[in-house]
Amino acid sequence: MIMTTTDSLQGRRITAYHGVVVGEAIMGANIVKDFFAGITDIIGGRASAFEGSFKAARIEAFGEIEDQARALGGDAVVGIDIDYEVVGGDGSMMMVSVSGTAVSTSPDI
Repeated sequence: MIMTTTDSLQGRRITAYHGVVVGEAIMGANIVKDFFAGITDIIGGRASAFEGSFKAARIEAFGEIEDQARALGGDAVVGIDIDYEVVGGDGSMMMVSVSGTAVSTSPDI
């Protein structure tokens, strides 16, 4: 499955548009990650616990749009947009939302 943020594919021609596909993943931040992220904020460095959660959520959301695109008959998703949001009354969860357009393509001759 070809997935891109652009609206076209070099070397391929879009032959059909199948519609918008959306994948969302919501991850709860737990107290251990919050604690270690707080320490990282104090002493500096990267918050690897949160980076891992963001990566897992992003992979899950991309998997959802790939599955939806295949179900619609597409072999690519173009115009992908990735958004990150903090949700929940106390900001205790994060959401990754990925959207794009499922399309069918053929080699550009």
